Amino acid sequence: MALDEALLERVAELGQPVLRFYGWTEPAATFGYFQKYADVELMTGLRPLLRRPTGGGLVPHKNDWTYSVAFPPGHEWYELNAEASYQRVHEWIRDAFAQLALTTELSPCCQKDMPGQCFIGAEKHDLLHGGKKIAGAAQRRNKHGLLIQGSVQPPPPNLSRTDWQAAMKEAADKSWGVQWREFSKSPTPRVAELVQEKYALDAYNRKR
Repeated sequence: MALDEALLERVAELGQPVLRFYGWTEPAATFGYFQKYADVELMTGLRPLLRRPTGGGLVPHKNDWTYSVAFPPGHEWYELNAEASYQRVHEWIRDAFAQLALTTELSPCCQKDMPGQCFIGAEKHDLLHGGKKIAGAAQRRNKHGLLIQGSVQPPPPNLSRTDWQAAMKEAADKSWGVQWREFSKSPTPRVAELVQEKYALDAYNRKR
């Protein structure tokens, strides 16, 4: 969470989008910046519970595939409204899965069974496989840029994380002519500060 926020803070300086894939060393759950901790802790037995820098609902992290993408101010994605950028990121994932011969579709409307829990039911433009939500995301847009944090879960059977990541990059190349480069400017000192000041503090995660 700290690295994603640090990337958002620096993306304007970088002047180009940054895509990050990551996983989890232990089961955990993240929840939206505006959610109340007292509500969230009743929704899951997963610990630790971490407050995201983005909005949205509770997301369990066990074997899911997680990613983030940050866009600088002035970028085409930054200029989109929240619904349009949400739709576009899931169209991107849909196209990546299509390259892996997995058929998915965007949810036409809401199917919320338990409000506050991201992967129970579906919001408009979530990604569905066999009628069930398979990918969701949360966003934060401010003066620094646009941050989208997303999760694919449960991962489709017989597909590997590595193949999916490669398909994501290839789909972006086909749709937008993206030329990928390895990111070598990780804001490590700022990440450490954010961990110490916010994300490692129980008081921060419980602040609402």
